[in-house]
Amino acid sequence: MIRTRFAPSPTGFMHVGGVRTALFAWLIAKQAGGAFVLRIEDTDKAREVEGSIEHIIESLKWLGIDWQEGPDIGGDFGPYVQSQRLESYKEWALKLLEEGYAYVDPYTPEEITAFREEAKQQNRPFLYRMHRPDQTSTYDGTRAIRFKTPDIKRMHWHDEVRGDLSSGEDSLDDIIILKADGYPTYNFAHIIDDHLMQITHIVRGEEFLASMPNYLALYSALGITLPTFVTVPPILAKEGGKKLSKRDGAKDILDYAKEDMLPEAVLNFLASLGWNDGTEQEVFSPEELRELFSINRIQKSGARFDEEKLSWLNWQHIKQLRESDPERLMSLIGERAQDISQTALALAMGKSNNLEMLRDQMSIFSTDHHLELAELDLTLVDKRLTLDQAKHYLEQGSSALETIDDFTAENIESALRAKMDELDAKPRQFLNLIRFVISGKQVSPGLFEMIAVLDKEQSLNRLKNAL
Repeated sequence: MIRTRFAPSPTGFMHVGGVRTALFAWLIAKQAGGAFVLRIEDTDKAREVEGSIEHIIESLKWLGIDWQEGPDIGGDFGPYVQSQRLESYKEWALKLLEEGYAYVDPYTPEEITAFREEAKQQNRPFLYRMHRPDQTSTYDGTRAIRFKTPDIKRMHWHDEVRGDLSSGEDSLDDIIILKADGYPTYNFAHIIDDHLMQITHIVRGEEFLASMPNYLALYSALGITLPTFVTVPPILAKEGGKKLSKRDGAKDILDYAKEDMLPEAVLNFLASLGWNDGTEQEVFSPEELRELFSINRIQKSGARFDEEKLSWLNWQHIKQLRESDPERLMSLIGERAQDISQTALALAMGKSNNLEMLRDQMSIFSTDHHLELAELDLTLVDKRLTLDQAKHYLEQGSSALETIDDFTAENIESALRAKMDELDAKPRQFLNLIRFVISGKQVSPGLFEMIAVLDKEQSLNRLKNAL
């Protein structure tokens, strides 16, 4: 059974890079009918931010990423918070110590600083293994435990995205596995947890590739079978050339909820950052992503983060709601489905490309809509339009509408154009004025269709109010 995991640290907001990793791991598990596990890696207490765990859970739930095991629901391999698993890490560290694969760190911070300075002066990289003690001290719980790096010239491994990889001995060093405070380092803890939780696929960013030789050495010393490694490409700033940062627009994932982004659109966008299904399709529902996703379609090269693409995808998903879930669409724009016609919705959507614009256009069809006199700025219609002309045009426009019995868009257009010709008026003055006072907007749906949807009584009332 395929088992994947997302193991964030509670050190701040959920950024797009972390969530994209969670999404890929979730899709791998979902597509294979496996299990997706949420684990909280909180061993770095100095950097922990209060409320982050709750925020992580809220972010994933908003996106629709669910898990079968985790800190909030439990599971067969819990607990799922690392600070609650300290005894386990200690047992494994002591096992390595007893078998000669680790040693108690005998040096003070000052001594280590001196070693670093010496390496700097000799123009060589600092490697802790060059100062490994000859004799191993007994562990008394007050000092860190370091892994004893094996004498290996080169490490080789396979990655499902990057292929066959290798790294030289300069990447190997005697890393700390258990700190003096009894907490494990990430380098050690995640290997133990993944083994005990039977995780089969490790999905993570390329920043971990440099540490792979040390991980592989630990897997070997611990006698743990290697999982499948899946390295996702970096997310780059829109201009490319560098990884996305806060300065480039990286946000807390829940900020998108506040900005009227649909969770399925954000999922679609994140999936497109480093994956495609090999076709020209760009808009995917969560169900389609679960069906079509495959590891062999994950790209190696970095993916550019473009919020314009996200906005476009968001509008595509909003348009789909009109057919698939109109009730939800109405709730998003603050309307009840029974209070508005589908024709009005179609007209409003034709002049919108986001939810904010759609709400604005839908307000035209609200029964309590009215145009305040202070808003009747004739310069917004035509700078050459006088007040007397405007009054006359509105009176004549009203009379034209009053004569219509069958109040259709076609009949409305015929009546208003006939009146405009009779007055020898310019369309940008006569028709635009009527559009403006009826809609209250400089941009609105088609005039004749809009008037027909509003109906005769409401349209005439708006014209009279403007007069």
